Amino acid sequence: MALNIEKRLRGDVIIIGLSGNITLGEASGALRDAVKETAGSGSKKILLDLGGVSYIDSAGLGELVGAYATCERQGVKLKL
Repeated sequence: MALNIEKRLRGDVIIIGLSGNITLGEASGALRDAVKETAGSGSKKILLDLGGVSYIDSAGLGELVGAYATCERQGVKLKL
């Protein structure tokens, strides 16, 4: 199952809704790109909605950690 990503704004928080699997390959790259793009847009609060995610492998978990580190370096708060 592919990873689907939808962004929406709720107040001053950008919510990145994820559904599917976060695995090595396209899915982990898509997650990385979505977080970097959102953090670089000037938003200071990002929420990753993992409610629709059915599976995360070790590469996907690494992407979540990397996303947190990316946001921290840019002064962006990232919540799961």
